[in-house]
Amino acid sequence: MNGVKGIVLDASVLLATNNDDENANPSLRPGANYILRKLQYSKIFTAISYGPDLSAPKVRLLQENARLYSYNCFVFRSSAIDNFISEVSLEWGENIGSYMHVVCSYKEEEISQLISSGWLITVLRSPGKASDVEYCPGTESPSKIFISKLEELPLTICHLNKKAMGKEVKTVGYLMKPSREEDFAKRGAFPLNPTPNGLIFVALNYELPISWQLQEIDGVLHKATDDIITVEMSSSLDFENKVTYTEGMQELQRYIKCHPDCRVIDPFSNIYPVLDRLKIQQILGGLENLNSKSCSKIRGPHFLKVVDFREPKLENKLADAQLSLPNIVKPQVACGVADAHSMAIVFKADSYKDLNVPLPAIVQEYVDHSSTMFKFYVVGKKIFFAIKKSTPNADTLIKLAVEKELKPLLFDSLKSLPVDKGNQQKSQNEDNKRIDHELVTDAANWLRRMLDLTIFGFDVVIQEGTGDHVIVDVNYLPSFKEVPDEVAILTFWEAIKEKLTEQQSTEAAILL
Repeated sequence: MNGVKGIVLDASVLLATNNDDENANPSLRPGANYILRKLQYSKIFTAISYGPDLSAPKVRLLQENARLYSYNCFVFRSSAIDNFISEVSLEWGENIGSYMHVVCSYKEEEISQLISSGWLITVLRSPGKASDVEYCPGTESPSKIFISKLEELPLTICHLNKKAMGKEVKTVGYLMKPSREEDFAKRGAFPLNPTPNGLIFVALNYELPISWQLQEIDGVLHKATDDIITVEMSSSLDFENKVTYTEGMQELQRYIKCHPDCRVIDPFSNIYPVLDRLKIQQILGGLENLNSKSCSKIRGPHFLKVVDFREPKLENKLADAQLSLPNIVKPQVACGVADAHSMAIVFKADSYKDLNVPLPAIVQEYVDHSSTMFKFYVVGKKIFFAIKKSTPNADTLIKLAVEKELKPLLFDSLKSLPVDKGNQQKSQNEDNKRIDHELVTDAANWLRRMLDLTIFGFDVVIQEGTGDHVIVDVNYLPSFKEVPDEVAILTFWEAIKEKLTEQQSTEAAILL
C-alpha cells in the first residue's frame, strides 16, 4: 500500500446526528472542527463529500467550512461512483498514493468499487464500539479501517503512511497550545506526509488515551510550559516537584517514566532552568569564560532576587548588586503561569514598597541599548537572528515617567512592551555591524551545551558606552517566526531528526 495522499470526509461524519429535523439549523458533530483544523496544514489533499439529496442548509454549512479551510467539495452519487473517482483524480492527480473516504455507514457494493480503485475506507463507528482494522483476505493492506472518534483519524493516517514508507520514517507526536501549534502548522512544520528527511508529525490529543497514541510515536516534541497550572517558587531547589501540570501532561510524564525508550525533545528536566529567571541568571554568569578572545564582552545583566519589596535594606542590597535606577523587575517564574510576564520598570527606590509584581521577583539591570534588540534562535546546530525595536534608553523613559510622578511603568511583556516609537535613522545593516557575531555564536553554542536543549532562543542588547553584549532573556521552543519559512522549517526538521538519531545511538551504546 502507498501512503495516504488525499482524504474525503463524508457529510455523515461531519454533521451532528441531531440534524435529522430538516427545519433545524444544521451543526457539526463533536470532533468535526478538530479534524478540519488538523488536516488544513497537513499537506494532504482534503475534501468534503455529500449526496445529491442533502438539504440546502446542510450543503451550505459544509460548503462554508470547505471555503474556510480551503477544501474541495465533491458530490457522491451511488449510481456514478466512477465519476466521483475520476473527479477526485482529476482535481488531485494520480501520483503515487492512496485516497481515503471517511464515512459513517456504507454499502458493500459502493465501497468495493472504491477499494478496487485503490481507495481506503475509514468508518466512524457508533459510540461504544472499539476501534479495529479489518483486512481483505490475501492482502497486507487494510480495506476498511474502523475508528471510534474523528480525533483518531490523524494517528490512523500517520500509521498508514509510516507503514507505507518503511522503518526509516520517524513519527513525531507534538503537544503545545492551539495558537502556537497553528503558527507552526501554517508554516508547513507539521505535515502528515513524510518530510524530505523522513519525519511525520501528528498532534497528540488528551481526549484519547496517551498510551495508545504513543505506541505509534518515535519521539515527543512538547512545549510543556503550555501545560503548567502552577509553579511554587519559594526555592530553586528540587524544582521538578514545584511545577504542577495539567492531567494530560502528567499522564504523558508517567508514561515516559515507565517507558524510557520513549524519546522526548527535550527531557522535561532540561526545561526547568528556563522556567526560573534566577537559575538562568546564575547560568549566564558562566559567560565570563568566553570573553578572553574577543574585544567585546558578553554577559548576563546584574540582578538581585527579592522576596519582599518592603525589606528595610533593599536599597543597600540593590547597590551591592550593582543595580542603579531605573531597574526592570520581573517575576522569578519565567513562563507557564498567567502573571509570569507581569513586569515593571522602577524609577524611584521608594516605589518598591507598593510594587505590583509577583514575588519572588528578579530585579534586573536596565541596559541602555539604543532601542535595539537582537533575537537569536538556536535550532539544532544552526543559529539565526533577527533585529527588533525595543524599549527606549533610560533618559527617554524618565522623561515620559516624569509626567506620572516617576511612578513604576507596569506592563505585560507579551502584550504591551514599551517600545521606542521615535524615528530612528539607523539601518539594519548598521545594527548588524555593531554586534560581534563570533562572540554571540560562541555564547549560543555554550548555552546549547549548558542547557542541553534542541530549540531555544535568547535576546541580546548592546550596552551604549561599553559595547557589552548583554543576554537579557532565554526561552524554550520559540516560534522563530522572523526566520524565512524555507530556511526555518527545513532546519527545524533537521534538528528534530538529529536529536532522535542521537538519542537512538545513545540507547544502542548503553545496550552494548
